[in-house]
Amino acid sequence: MLQVQQVSKLYENHRGVDHIDFSMSRGEIVGFLGPNGAGKTTTMRMITGYLNPSQGQILVDGLSMKDHPRKARSKIGYLPETPPLYPEMTVQSYLKFIADLRDIPVKEQKHRIGSVVEKLGLQGREKQIIRGLSKGYKQRLGLAQAILHNPDLLILDEPTSGLDPKQIIEIRQLIRELGEKHTVLLSTHILPEVNALCDRVLIINQGKIVLDDKPEQIINTMGETFEVSMEVKGPRETIVHEIQQMETVGMVTVTTENQETVNADHETSLEVSSVKLRVSSKDRQDIREALFFRMAELRLPIIEMKKENLSLEEIFLKLTTDEKTETFEDLPTVNSLLEVDEDA
Repeated sequence: MLQVQQVSKLYENHRGVDHIDFSMSRGEIVGFLGPNGAGKTTTMRMITGYLNPSQGQILVDGLSMKDHPRKARSKIGYLPETPPLYPEMTVQSYLKFIADLRDIPVKEQKHRIGSVVEKLGLQGREKQIIRGLSKGYKQRLGLAQAILHNPDLLILDEPTSGLDPKQIIEIRQLIRELGEKHTVLLSTHILPEVNALCDRVLIINQGKIVLDDKPEQIINTMGETFEVSMEVKGPRETIVHEIQQMETVGMVTVTTENQETVNADHETSLEVSSVKLRVSSKDRQDIREALFFRMAELRLPIIEMKKENLSLEEIFLKLTTDEKTETFEDLPTVNSLLEVDEDA
């Protein structure tokens, strides 16, 4: 559906994007992540035809954005971070205006507008002035204009930015539903949103794609060691010593130790301890089975054991914290920022 092939964007004193290369298949929802200034917005503006690449090419459903800009754009719906709304218009008149811009035949406009109003939950607000809408409804209207012409590819830039928790849940559900019929490129700073919505993750840093994979694969493979957290009932010294002696274990760290008094009979009581530990393996081996059998052999009950993974937030920071600080000389010039597609 989308092919971005060795695309670069050079400003006068600044390289915005550097030979990025990725593709998207039909029906995918792909999260597009990166720190501020990494090149996300520049990339999305090139994909949507607002900027021309300095090098490389962009194909939308096989159509070159350079050679067939109008046809390629007709297949794209775009929601920028600030929805492109006219506050003095009503919801109905705005959607009619967008339908005209998108060359939707007049005889189809009523049905198409009614369909997106229903899908985006805007019923009963058709006559309302846009200025009076809440931010959540403005985002819904922004999504409505993006899908009105039934595009194959949706580009969404921070669609839940500034919304309250209820509105975020509603917009995420809408995006999930849209992903059933559209290919979606979703730019966001909210990393749990990526886990909740996306089939793949792209991370861009300093103008280059530094990671492209499924969220679960990233989490499973980015850790430098295989690590488990566990709670074992028994003497701390014995537990730690025995685990450290295992050939596949690299490091053992005690996190907490609990003391519990158990009534053995009416006259005596017994002190029983449990120890919580983090255990890392050598060479990223899965050590859970070996730990289970060793503790069972020593008659030391394992109360809890689970694999520890890096969170997506930790992976994001790991890949992007080496970003250099821009100086004024590095920033794009005013003329370059105002550069627009001559075919627009």
